[in-house]
Order: sequence, then C-alpha cells, then structure tokens
Amino acid sequence: MSTAHDILWMPSPARQEGSELARYRRGLKDYGGGDYLDLWRWSTQDLGRFWESVAEFEDVRLGGTPTGPVAPREMPGGTWFPGRTVNYAEHVLRRCPGEALVVVDDDGTSHKLSRAELRGQVAALSAALRRIGVAHGDRVAAVLPNRAEAVVGLLACAAVGAVWSVCSPEFGADGVLSRFAQLEPKVLMLTDGYHYGGRTHERTDEMRTVIDRLPSVEHVLWVDHLCPGSLPTADRPVSLWGTVTAGGGEPEFDELPFDHPLWVLFSSGTTGAPKGIVHGHGGVLLEHLKVLRLHSDLRAGDRFLNVASTSWVVWNMLVSGLAVGATIVLLDGNPVRPDLGRVFRVADEHDVDTLGVSAGYLHACLKAGLAPERGALRTVQVTGSPLSTDGFRWVHDRLGDVWLTSMSGGTDVCSIFVGGAPTLPVRMGRIQAPALGVCVEAWDEDGKPVVGERGELVITQPMPSMPLRFWNDPDGRRYRESYFSVYAGAWRHGDFIEFEPDGSSVIHGRSDSTLNRQGVRMGPADIYRVVEALPEVREALVVGAELGEDAYYMPLFVALQEDADPEEVARRVNQVLREELSPRHVPDEVVPMRGIPHTRTGKKIEVPVKRLLQGASLSDVVDLGAVDDSALLQEYAEFAHTRRKA
Repeated sequence: MSTAHDILWMPSPARQEGSELARYRRGLKDYGGGDYLDLWRWSTQDLGRFWESVAEFEDVRLGGTPTGPVAPREMPGGTWFPGRTVNYAEHVLRRCPGEALVVVDDDGTSHKLSRAELRGQVAALSAALRRIGVAHGDRVAAVLPNRAEAVVGLLACAAVGAVWSVCSPEFGADGVLSRFAQLEPKVLMLTDGYHYGGRTHERTDEMRTVIDRLPSVEHVLWVDHLCPGSLPTADRPVSLWGTVTAGGGEPEFDELPFDHPLWVLFSSGTTGAPKGIVHGHGGVLLEHLKVLRLHSDLRAGDRFLNVASTSWVVWNMLVSGLAVGATIVLLDGNPVRPDLGRVFRVADEHDVDTLGVSAGYLHACLKAGLAPERGALRTVQVTGSPLSTDGFRWVHDRLGDVWLTSMSGGTDVCSIFVGGAPTLPVRMGRIQAPALGVCVEAWDEDGKPVVGERGELVITQPMPSMPLRFWNDPDGRRYRESYFSVYAGAWRHGDFIEFEPDGSSVIHGRSDSTLNRQGVRMGPADIYRVVEALPEVREALVVGAELGEDAYYMPLFVALQEDADPEEVARRVNQVLREELSPRHVPDEVVPMRGIPHTRTGKKIEVPVKRLLQGASLSDVVDLGAVDDSALLQEYAEFAHTRRKA
C-alpha cells in the first residue's frame, strides 16, 4: 500500500503548472477537471475525443475526409481516423530543431547534424529511393548502428511510403536473415562495420552473405564507415551512402492513409522465430507525441538521450523526439566502456535534459557505487525491467532533484501502458500512473479486475499503436493467439502488474515465467529483489521447470562478484529468501554461472533456459541472433544436458 512516507520526490507547484501535461489540460474544452486519475478515466471513456485532442494539441496535419468514428470499438481489428491521411516523417521533421542530432562515437568524439543537413539528406535519399522504383508498401531493410544514417534511412522510407525495418550490426548474418527474409526487401542499407568498446568489428563478409541470400533485393546502399570509398562485390547494384545522400533540398512527403505501414519491428525471438510486428504512420505518431510530450515532459529545445541500439523499440521513440522539437543524442558503441560512468558523462558533456536507461544499468551503477554528476538532467526514464526500491533510492540519493520516471510498455504497441506523470509524486519502487488513453487493468484468473494484488496486465480498449498485423499472418490467427486467446476481446500482454488505488503500479515480471511450486505461484521479480540486493551477487535468474508428472526443478543461477565464495553465497541466498520471502522461495540449487543471458534489449532470458532444462535443443528455444551472448547461452545448454544425464 502506498503511503505518504514512501514519497521520494514531489514536483514543485511551479514545475507542475509549467509542465506540458498541465498546458494540455488547460486547453481541453470538454473536460470537467479533477486530478490525474480523473483525466485518465476521461481519456479512456471517450477514446475518440481524447485522441482528437492530442492531434489538435500537437497540430497534427491530417488530410483526407473522415469516413467514420475516430476510434474503433473493438479489438483486434477496426480502423483509427478512417479516411484521414498523414505522414510520420513530415511531422518528425516539421519541428526538428536547428541542431537535430548529436552523434557520440564509441571513442567519445562527437559530431552534430543540423536541421537543414538532416532534411537535405532525407530529401536526397527519398528521391533516390523513388528513382530506384521503391513504391508504397515496398520494404527497405537496414543493418545500421545508432548513428545518423539510421535516422535518415527511417525518415526517407517513411517519406516515400516504404516500410522500414532495421537490425543493429552486431547481429550475425543468420540473425539478420531470420528477420529480413520474411520481408523480401527491395532495398538494403548496410554498413561495413562498427566500433564497440574500443574494438573495430568488420562486417563486410556477413553483409555479403545477407545480400546473397535475399534474392528480392534490387539495390544496396553501402555505408562505408570503416573503409571510406570501398564497395563490396555483389551481383546487384551497390551505391555509396555519401553519394546517394548528397545534394540537399527539401524532402517530399507522400500523403498516406492513417494506418499505412510505417515499419516492422521484430519480437525478441526467445519463444520461436522472430515475429514481424507492423505499425502504422498515424498510430505511432500520436502515441509517441503523447508519451514524449505529456508523460515525459519533453519540450522544444531539450536534449534527449535514450541508451538503445537500433533493434530496440526505445530507439524508435528516440527518433520521435525530433517531432516535439528536441535534439536527440545518439550514443554509439558500448555504453559501459571504458566504465559504467560513460552514459552519465555523455549526458553531462552534451547537456542532456532527459535520459532514458534500462533498470539493469541503474542496478549495475548501484552495485558499483557510481557517483555520477547530475549535469543538466531534469528527468531520468527507466524501462526494460522493473527497477527495485534500492534502484529508486540510488537515483535520488546520487542525482538529487531529478524526476525519476519508470515506465512499462512493449515492442508490441511501440508505446507504454503505465509510466510517468510530471504532476504526480514519485513513490518508492512504483510506476506513477496508467498512461492516458490506455485502459489498463490487472485481472485475476477469472478475468475480473483487481486492485491491491497482482494480476495479468490487460488492455480493455484499443490503442492506436497496436499492431496493424503480424507479417506473413494473412488471416490474423497468430496475432489473435498472441494477445487475445486468454481473455476474449481483451489484450493480455503477458506481464504481472499490481495497482494501488492511487493508480501507481508495480510490474512483477513476465507471467509466462511464473514459478509454480507445490501449487503456490511466485513471481521471479520477488526473488530477484532479494537476491540481487546481496553485494556478492551481480545478477540472478530463476526458472521453474516441470520435468515430469511430479518433478519440479527450480534452480537459481547467479553471476557473482569476482571475490565471492560460491558456497557462502548459496548459504546466504537460501537464508535471505527463507527469511524475507518464504521457504518455498528457496531454490533447489544455487548455480554459479559466468553471467546471466539477456535479449539484445536487456531482458533476462527465462523461458528458453526453462525449456533447455526440459530437454529442448538450443536451436529450438531461441534465435541466437537475438541474445547478447550466444556463447553464454551455450553454457546453460551444456549445464542442462549434464544435469539430465546425471
């Protein structure tokens, strides 16, 4: 239960009144007033009027003629803003500031791209795509790092109505092909390599493999990052990026239906082949403007840094920061090399106002005793996994008067379900509020809403950024099975969430990772909170695997600090779990490992490890291109194999 005693931070009256959320509320003509929860209830009870108000507040230019209600009544299916047209790239570049991009290289050097330069490169590239013959709906796929080329590529594709998809260059050829082969792209944008952690990674051979195995490709645009002027040999035309994007001018933006496909994002690939998730121009534009302006308080002239690779959905949100007039900071290379403090030093050096990081990064900073400078930081956003109460406390102890806003959403909707509100207090370990326009609830096993206890995170009304469809899912069966097979007519996201009456919430981890020991359901997040608080433990992963009719095996894998004694750590782990949680939370075995496996977006890989223990092969449980350390996951597979033979 939230109380006044767990408040970590309260916005001053001046900050509340000066927020973009307050400005939005003052402009509403048909809202009766009240607190944030009243505003949220109104936004979910009249979806059409709410989303019209967001479009009006942001001066979104919608063409065409309305042919029906703004918001659909049911999901899945239905059309938002039927008959209206829009172009995502036009609105992203419309408010683009004088200084659009700051690109920070792996070695710490940086360069800037002005608004005019960005628009000029987008104009040149979009014109080149049209000359190549790229038409509405054609796919353009890219393997690019977090640099200006990726931003230019996305916006040029959107301008011409092509469908964009990108992988970061650390993906191997097989990981790239498991995604792009589904799309049959007409054009590829590829890099010859990248720098990471002080090392140069040459990728020309891997990119040749990608070209050779994608027969649909008609043209390749080559980013000669490592070897200027060098082109790969290929049986299709290859053009140098710098040549194609030279010339400048003003971009032309095609008028597109509101739900015209914008990009395909891919699921992590930890439960099978990566799913291609298709989002539309209008839905993404409105959702991102809402999240950035109203829930992040991002303003024109701010500097915005999300620590992300191009394969993570938060990178897409970073690009949309241009749409509110912010300068976006692209951090290339390894964010924790030469040390953990790199992110905060970059934020300080480049006067970043809003910094987005993962919970795992903040937990690592806490463990290391990092003492960063606050610099110009006004807001720290955290996502990727739940942030512990110790993590909340560390941010406020170290950075002082900053707004720490925790949020949770997903690649699936390219947005958030719950997140920040600049007019509300920050409570220890809790996400502030449900997002406007998102009818989010916690449901029990009977499909009834619950407050004060954990339940399945469900969405009971449509969101404009919900997927248009999955790629290669013509009848929509895979889409329906993924989200609508448990509760009829309601989106089940697969997370456990717990709401308090004040609207604040806690995410308790994935519901498909739930432990079920002797009939008692337990969340992994509870175990992580206790175990990862031990100074000897860098990180932990727990799974519960049904190994037979009556056999249930619950190991706890731990990555230890260098000087830790494994036997002593196991004793302490068992003791604190028994004392702080219950005897049922004590694992069958504490297993020291070199590390904990994650997706490339930083999420622990629990379900694949469980399936390995149950006898599945490594190739069947995960796309190795989607994990951060495939060799580490092989070590888990070897552990599982050895244990089955014992």
